Amino acid sequence: MTLTSPTQTTVAQLLPLAKDLDENKVTPGVLGFIVFAVMGIAVWMLMKSMHRHMNKVDFEERPLGAGEGRDAAPSASAAAPASASASASASKDGKQHPGPGV
Repeated sequence: MTLTSPTQTTVAQLLPLAKDLDENKVTPGVLGFIVFAVMGIAVWMLMKSMHRHMNKVDFEERPLGAGEGRDAAPSASAAAPASASASASASKDGKQHPGPGV
């Protein structure tokens, strides 16, 4: 005795019906065309809106000076927290004390 699941039973009942369909006659139909056309129009409208918004952007890049650049900015920002923490941990009498939370 073999046990079959409800899914297997349903597939076995519907399989002969699927063979009756001619694969050459199956098409997406009018509904498929309408959905595809609506999606195409929506993409066209979104691209038109994006083009309009991008034309509103007025961006001019300033030329970099002699001391300015990508290499100078990280070193200056990295040095600032170190000096700030050193001055914060020093007291008025010149002795080093642990910072808050230690």
